Amino acid sequence: MTETMVRAIELSRIYAEVKALNGVNLEVARGEWVSVMGPSGSGKTTLLNILGGLDQPTSGSLETNGTEVTSLSPKELAHFRRETVGLVFQQFHLVPYLTALENVMLAQYFHSMADEAEARVALEAVGLGGRLPHLPAQLSGGEQQRVCIARALINQPKIILADEPTGNLDAANEEIVLDIFRHLHVQGHTLIVVTHDIHVGEFADRLITLEHGRVLHSKVNGLKRVLSSAEAEAARIPVLQT
Repeated sequence: MTETMVRAIELSRIYAEVKALNGVNLEVARGEWVSVMGPSGSGKTTLLNILGGLDQPTSGSLETNGTEVTSLSPKELAHFRRETVGLVFQQFHLVPYLTALENVMLAQYFHSMADEAEARVALEAVGLGGRLPHLPAQLSGGEQQRVCIARALINQPKIILADEPTGNLDAANEEIVLDIFRHLHVQGHTLIVVTHDIHVGEFADRLITLEHGRVLHSKVNGLKRVLSSAEAEAARIPVLQT
């Protein structure tokens, strides 16, 4: 029997008079890759923020990795984010005066630890072993996004949430990031990825479409191309340790 990683029941989020989410029900299995699509204003980012503990629903319940998230205090919610969730953003949110290595170590610092060797390995795992001392302004958009992925993975999260992770990338860098996500998926990571790009969406196990804050439909994707071990080796994408 497949273990459930995320179970959301009747999640709603109201801002003033706007129902950003309106009774969303969602289950995500451990190790599943789910893409969330829909037009602007459909509630995709709101849903991701609630799943990541960055926002709380107005009503409904959310259980993640066995924890009832909606009942947590602010302090407990911060602990949940540190221990359970890895976040990847479209806008990168890197500290401009810190190097790639220091940006990854910053995530460790908020986890009450800092291990330069581990941060170095995380960056090497996303192909940035030669870019450790570079500032964000010295990195391409694709390289900055890979720093974000390394930062999201450094604390060994139970679930990876990504909001338009390829939205600011060209086609070549999009494929590099998708290769990393495919490899994470093969290794058993749980991924929930918000995207406008059907090319990105179709790599997932399941594609969910939101509209007006509700789940319009959910479909299991057909045969997807996943990285073989030979392809991963050829692409020089090392196995990320969990």
